[in-house]
Amino acid sequence: MLQDLISAKKALFEPGAHTELRMQRNRKRNVMLLAGDIVENNRSDIAGVSARVYRGGRYGFSSMAECSAEAAERVLRAAAENAAFMNAHAPGRKPALPSLPAGRVVCEAIHDPAQRVYTDFARALDNYIAEHCPKLVSRRIYATEDSMEKLLVVSDGTDAHTVLPRSYVYVYMTAETDAGTPVELYHAFGGERTFDLNFTDPAAYFQDIDRLYERLMQKREGVYADAGLRTVILGGELTGILSHEAVGHTVEADLVLGGSVAGRCLGKPVASELVSLTDFAHTAFGKRCPLPVFVDDEGTLARDAKIIENGILTGYMHSRESAQRFGMEPCGNARAWLFSDEPLIRMRNTAIHPGKDKLEDMIASVDEGYYLISTNNGQADTTGEFMFGITMGYEIKNGKLGRALLDTTISGVAFEMLKTVDMVSDQVEWESSGFCGKKQPMPVGLGGPALRCKVMIGGR
Repeated sequence: MLQDLISAKKALFEPGAHTELRMQRNRKRNVMLLAGDIVENNRSDIAGVSARVYRGGRYGFSSMAECSAEAAERVLRAAAENAAFMNAHAPGRKPALPSLPAGRVVCEAIHDPAQRVYTDFARALDNYIAEHCPKLVSRRIYATEDSMEKLLVVSDGTDAHTVLPRSYVYVYMTAETDAGTPVELYHAFGGERTFDLNFTDPAAYFQDIDRLYERLMQKREGVYADAGLRTVILGGELTGILSHEAVGHTVEADLVLGGSVAGRCLGKPVASELVSLTDFAHTAFGKRCPLPVFVDDEGTLARDAKIIENGILTGYMHSRESAQRFGMEPCGNARAWLFSDEPLIRMRNTAIHPGKDKLEDMIASVDEGYYLISTNNGQADTTGEFMFGITMGYEIKNGKLGRALLDTTISGVAFEMLKTVDMVSDQVEWESSGFCGKKQPMPVGLGGPALRCKVMIGGR
């Protein structure tokens, strides 16, 4: 754990200026096996201290790759000087940031399992796959953990000592069709907590590996989708990436100010009345979020940011500065990846709310369409236009699942596609293994229920 060398430096904060002093450590552990051979085996740590000072409507920022009391004093001085420089050379002045009530958040400590824990677990899964999945032409296991530990003291708001560890095992399988064309599927197991706590028994994952292999064998015999506007059921994983990529980014206030489509939609319908969407802080639907955030890197106590309510766009995600500009309340969305990064407006756990429908009833309601389950990539822009790759799905014929699909794509405009939603399942599926790549990486959670809607699907 980081030693607190910065709380005492509050005495050096400049009166009348909002100041953030942060000491941070990021660690990364990973092992990769390819066909049983170790091809990666890495451990890395990045740590340092940074300060940010807001005065006269301008921020000054400074950082050092050193965790010491002296480094804290140096970055405080440099950040104040940078703020003064910016104010001297930028026209106009802005009001001071609204004050927040003082508080403190402290999370539990984390420990660091030995690298052998990763290699042994990966080998156990690889041995099982080698024995029970005979038709593969390639297999790959990737065991990984990353964590952010932060000490934060602020001139006003919530001081904090927080940790966010997460760990996963990715299982990749590749087979070939009878024509010799490769087909691949993968799945990520894991979530919040360190690797040794998430992965105690390899046998607990054997059934899931069997299911992944079964789907890959079905995909070997798969067919191409018929291109065009089709009725589909999006599984929870796809609902989650849609919530994040095609909706979430459009409602980040800095991108709204940059011209995103959401800037002209506040208070207007952007989805079916069945659709509500929230960026959750740490608790969702009565349970702990996949990657809980209790305080952001500006010292704002984290709470849920309501984005869409019964189809109406009701709000944005904010930093303290953007919230003041829009006349809204910040909910704790300003986050930084490394000690050397300034906080940006970022998502935390973004999800569409569950409905009342059963997935089996949704499938039974479709005469001809597709059930789309998983994706391996996607892109969207601030117009809400998106395209996602589909790696697993099935035909639906007369209300029953049919043949598996070969890789395809879906595309559309989120705020138009969401208006076609007419059924929403009662179960939420979460995904938290990826990074959001807005200027700097950031671990995020995303999720949602299955949705019945219309979307453009690609063909061969």
